[in-house]
Amino acid sequence: MAQVQRMSRLMIKTLRDDPADAETLNHKLLVRAGYVRRTAAGIWSWLPLGKKVLENITHVVREEMDAIDAQEVLLPALLPKESYDATGRYDEYGDLLFRLKDRKGADYLLGPTHEEIFTQIVKDQCSSYKDLPVILYQIQTKYRDEARPRAGVLRGREFQMKDSYSFDTTDEGLGESYDLHRAAYIKIFERLGLDHRIVSAVSGAMGGSASEEFLAPAPAGEDTFVDCPACDYAANTEAVSFVVTETADGSAHGPVEDLDTPDTPTIETLAAHLGVPASATLKNLLVKVDGEIVAVGVPGDREVDLGKLGEHLSPAVVELVTAEDFEGRDDLVRGYVGPQGLDKVRYIADPRVAPGTAWITGANKADTHAKNVVAGRDFEVDDYLDVVVVEEGDPCPKCGTGLKLDRAIEIGHIFQLGRKFADAFQLDVLGQQGKPVRVTMGSYGIGVSRAVAALAEQTADDKGLCWPKEIAPADVHVVAAGKALQTELALDVSEQLNAAGVRVLVDDRAGVSPGVKFTDAELIGVPTILVAGRRSAEGVVELKDRRTGEREELTVAEAVARLTA
Repeated sequence: MAQVQRMSRLMIKTLRDDPADAETLNHKLLVRAGYVRRTAAGIWSWLPLGKKVLENITHVVREEMDAIDAQEVLLPALLPKESYDATGRYDEYGDLLFRLKDRKGADYLLGPTHEEIFTQIVKDQCSSYKDLPVILYQIQTKYRDEARPRAGVLRGREFQMKDSYSFDTTDEGLGESYDLHRAAYIKIFERLGLDHRIVSAVSGAMGGSASEEFLAPAPAGEDTFVDCPACDYAANTEAVSFVVTETADGSAHGPVEDLDTPDTPTIETLAAHLGVPASATLKNLLVKVDGEIVAVGVPGDREVDLGKLGEHLSPAVVELVTAEDFEGRDDLVRGYVGPQGLDKVRYIADPRVAPGTAWITGANKADTHAKNVVAGRDFEVDDYLDVVVVEEGDPCPKCGTGLKLDRAIEIGHIFQLGRKFADAFQLDVLGQQGKPVRVTMGSYGIGVSRAVAALAEQTADDKGLCWPKEIAPADVHVVAAGKALQTELALDVSEQLNAAGVRVLVDDRAGVSPGVKFTDAELIGVPTILVAGRRSAEGVVELKDRRTGEREELTVAEAVARLTA
């Protein structure tokens, strides 16, 4: 049986003021309430109460994973470079990887995810179709060298994660494993009390086909997602696909005509000079794709989403051009680039730049633009890719209704990886027909430490944290609001509750005023507060619901019965 947590013995130091560097709610409150402390940028120490919350989330995740017959393992965080070379991800991850050498000069990394190692484990352990399907998972520390760690534990360089991997011999089997994880994730987040959305997503460096994110709506979220108010469509903005516009009739437009437009290198200056809306202009952004200059055309009133462009062109590296890239390129006039005549440059366009549409765009001459530049007549598009930043009101790809935008925290992501990693390591098993069969995989992650931050963001109020019962560090926070008599009653009630299996945190600190204890109880956020106060001599205590603020006076026996029912 667990012991009563006595604050007189607990290592906890609450703060009245927000940390100077804190911008998000979870950062402020987790530090102020004594759950975590910063060790370095993006690196956090979990203190006793914080560790309990982390373990409670882990417990829920573990129960639901075990319920789908997943088997828990623990693999190393320190990994050999060769495994990630085999899949190309040692280079693909770029600066996100923590790289190091051992004393003999061998290359290692700190694991960001473990697809490679799990694949090698299964290759070593499974040789026949009879050994599959199998789902393996671990709950472990991961490492990514974030350029800008922020938002407390929400975006750290070291974080707790549950990652699991399914191994099947058929695509149908992969689909079943994917569905098992999807259902398990819904149960996990419901048990944790997290308001969440399931949205279509892109796979990124993970590869694979089907991909969905589990997002917790919160102002501090780093993800933007779209939600259709008229149907069930929801997606990460990078996964939104614009419906291709039908070909327009370009014959109604006159010939290309040059316009004298001095000092108009931007869409804003051009639109103002000509007195036209920005949507009538064609913006041509120059980027480098694996070092080769590529032009990207979008309507002038829209912005290019470089993340979306990068996903479309992955694994190629996409970066903006610099002034040096224009040197020796007479065909590229900075600020006045147009798609007509770009024979040496690959031209990618958003679907809104449909064949037959006419535009005002650069004339490839200094201080000059051109009008009546028609797609399909005056220039050809090499590739149509949806690359614009999604905006509020854009049409839903499913039903056409205007989309809504919201911010959210990514708390889970599931992928149907397919055979990318199995191909890299030649992961085959002997099939039913006696011939080798290539295994197909799924990858499924939950940010355990991120879930702590997401819950703090979603459930806190102006007084402090307000945890759902299943993940709170205790079920009841008993406050001794007075001296010896109140402390004696508080400890007695705490022992009775503890004996009945209720997790108890009791504030029995001497020399601390009742006001400070009440403030700390609300800041710490245990869902039920029991106060031994002014009527302690009568054996009466006050029961308070932390979330609603509702109070009720009960005898000790009544309170114990209520809390142990």
